[in-house]
Amino acid sequence: MKSDRQNIKTWIGLLSLVVALLIPLIFGINHYLLTVLIIMLVFIIYSSAWNLLALSGQGSLGHAAFFGIGGYTSAIIARSLGLHPLVTILAGGLFAAFIGVLIGLTCVRLREWFLGMVTFGFAIIVHTITTELSWLTGGWDGIPVKKLIPVTIPNYILYEYYVMLLITVVAIVIIYLITKSRVGLALEAIRENELEAKLMGINIIKYKLLAFAISAFFTGIAGALEIHHFGYITPEVYGIDISFWPIIYSISGGLFTIGGPILGTVVITFVWEVLRSFGLVYEGVVLIGLVLILIVIFLPKGLVSLPEKIKARLRL
Repeated sequence: MKSDRQNIKTWIGLLSLVVALLIPLIFGINHYLLTVLIIMLVFIIYSSAWNLLALSGQGSLGHAAFFGIGGYTSAIIARSLGLHPLVTILAGGLFAAFIGVLIGLTCVRLREWFLGMVTFGFAIIVHTITTELSWLTGGWDGIPVKKLIPVTIPNYILYEYYVMLLITVVAIVIIYLITKSRVGLALEAIRENELEAKLMGINIIKYKLLAFAISAFFTGIAGALEIHHFGYITPEVYGIDISFWPIIYSISGGLFTIGGPILGTVVITFVWEVLRSFGLVYEGVVLIGLVLILIVIFLPKGLVSLPEKIKARLRL
């Protein structure tokens, strides 16, 4: 039974990838659609990274700090050294991971919500520092950065989409392999019962720091990808909404799962874009909040558990 479910999930994943590959061929080079899909891919990486941290029992309310750090690091290096964004994006992820370890060292012993408040405060601090270092970051005005694919290349948005898709697939596969490895099992054990995990010989501090580093790394990658898509970065990248979106996506789709953050990002983004196309911006925020409440109440395991719920209902 378990292997059958795993096979179904694998086929769903492969089918989703095929659909993602075919979308530009079906709908043509539609700049609006491809832009929405590109941002969706960025937040799939971001949400999956946040969810990996949550897998270890650690909650972050200020993950936008690492999102912005990755973006600014990549932007500044690309601008200063003239390197291609694909190189500096990796540097942005690595620096975000380094800062993630430092933050982890200071608060890794804290419980979930205390840790969440520390990360929230850190995001505010980083935001303030960024605006003050105007000689380096451009302050509130921000700085222009290299596009991932130069706009001078015909149909650049199409190539950018496929590059983003490739990076997203690689990131998801790596995160999946981590969750299925001994590291993933250790993180789950820590989340379920930290004391028992310690008695089993699991190095709690080591694995929590590792989760922080990996999560911050992929978050930094996501932040760098976004700013190289837009070609500009400002301190708004540290916004509170940027910290809360991955939480909303992960909870909506299903915490502690691989498909949860992906499904949550796709569904919520689709709902948001449809409402926005009708000019329902504020109403859209209210509706998404209502949807999240209903999911938490009636589908505590997220949208990924919906098929099982339907099967259970049909059996009755």
